[in-house]
Amino acid sequence: MNIIIVDDDPLVVESLKIIINANGIDILAVGYDGFQAVELYTKYKPDLILMDIRMEKMSGIEATKEILKIDPQAKILLITTFQDDEYIATALSLGCKGYILKQNIKGIIPAINAVHSGNLVFDSKIVSNIKKYKEKDVEIDLSDREFDILLLVADGLNNKEIAEKLYLSEGTVRNYISNMLEKLSLRDRTQLAIYYYKMKYGIEK
Repeated sequence: MNIIIVDDDPLVVESLKIIINANGIDILAVGYDGFQAVELYTKYKPDLILMDIRMEKMSGIEATKEILKIDPQAKILLITTFQDDEYIATALSLGCKGYILKQNIKGIIPAINAVHSGNLVFDSKIVSNIKKYKEKDVEIDLSDREFDILLLVADGLNNKEIAEKLYLSEGTVRNYISNMLEKLSLRDRTQLAIYYYKMKYGIEK
């Protein structure tokens, strides 16, 4: 796997390089703003781009828009120190593949690997915040158990892991997910993961 790192803080870039290199992942290039992110992605076409959200000159959100125009299949994992729900919603609506907090050092490599494998990834602190929305009477056509499964799907867990966490069988989890997809007219678990954000913020499909 090869990646590009983009962050406007040189110390963060160096720290990420150390962590990522230690795990056998090739770093093709690094950048320090959104313009460089677009330029470097165009030049190298990496397997994944790890990019900060808030940057000078051009933000990670704006860079995401431009990169996905160039390559709609681009795998973009956003990193930030901010637990900002609106950023999450915007990032998902654009098509980025994940959102992780910088302070979650241990989660960076698993997140990179998960996104590279085609999964959506959200930092566990972010996922735990989602459930608070349900308590605010946000309309959602899911039972409590289905909502629990939705959160775990969004957290990148597979059926076996969800089953273990909720003390269910894998078959039961598969049935729940199939029912949720049918109920919500969604195609796959990736769409399940972004469903709640779209409902919460009224983002058009």
